Amino acid sequence: MERTIGVNTWVWTSPLTDASLAELAPRVAEMGFGAIELPLENAGDWDPLRTHDLLGALDLVPVVIGAMGPGRSLVDRAGNVAGTQAYLRSCMAAAVAVGASVVAGPFYAPTGVTWRMAPEERVIASAELRRNLRPLVEEAAGLGVALAVEPLNRYETSFINTVEQALEALTPLLGPGLGLALDTYHLNIEEKRPGSAIRAAAGHIAHVQVCGTDRGAVGDDHMDWPSVLDALDAAGYEGILGVESFTGENATIAVAASVWRPLASSQDALAERSLAYLSGLQAERRAASTGAPV
Repeated sequence: MERTIGVNTWVWTSPLTDASLAELAPRVAEMGFGAIELPLENAGDWDPLRTHDLLGALDLVPVVIGAMGPGRSLVDRAGNVAGTQAYLRSCMAAAVAVGASVVAGPFYAPTGVTWRMAPEERVIASAELRRNLRPLVEEAAGLGVALAVEPLNRYETSFINTVEQALEALTPLLGPGLGLALDTYHLNIEEKRPGSAIRAAAGHIAHVQVCGTDRGAVGDDHMDWPSVLDALDAAGYEGILGVESFTGENATIAVAASVWRPLASSQDALAERSLAYLSGLQAERRAASTGAPV
């Protein structure tokens, strides 16, 4: 199965604005990407209608990415639930206007906020998450948009770290308006067998993000990428592979993600090397399945 490869504008800048997108989107298309991830850190950072026209002219498929900054949470303990619901509604509205079918992110607690939970406390927190997420999921389904909830590693959250935890917390709501967003960086840290975790999410994967195990370029790392693609095939995932990384100059996101040094010779090189590796790997797999030369 051959998937469209995209890239997140966080590779270069934060926050994304109309001006920065006007400069980045043509570069992304010229590199050969077929999709672009659009972080919406705050409502109004970029104009969805203007973005729709820009990306349409460049034939780039959009994915909206939510940013769970300080105070954003769907559990009372970690932030303002009503404010977070309003923010996620703005993300869904932007997705509809720009023509995106997915809004992805760790929509439960602020990135970088952790706290201890006894098993019974986790059950209570998961119920609260479902209660506060349910109206958003129903609205998303009505809009033709899927919210995609992303498990994060233990250093970025203490709530949902694994696919198993995500399924335990969200299964009653999973469907047209809600799926999972899997990120290979977090899978590498938290899952005993990333391929098995991907297979366990079969039927519920709404979006996939990829990067090297050090947050650098895909293929310049120790991840068994052929096995990752095998698992995505087995899970029936046909969507985008979005390359996500960050520049160390990105004060908000880089600190949360602990990016303290350059991860490639340049941010362009990080994106281009990832695209070249994934494109080559997909070509090899296609040739192997058809018997055609690469």
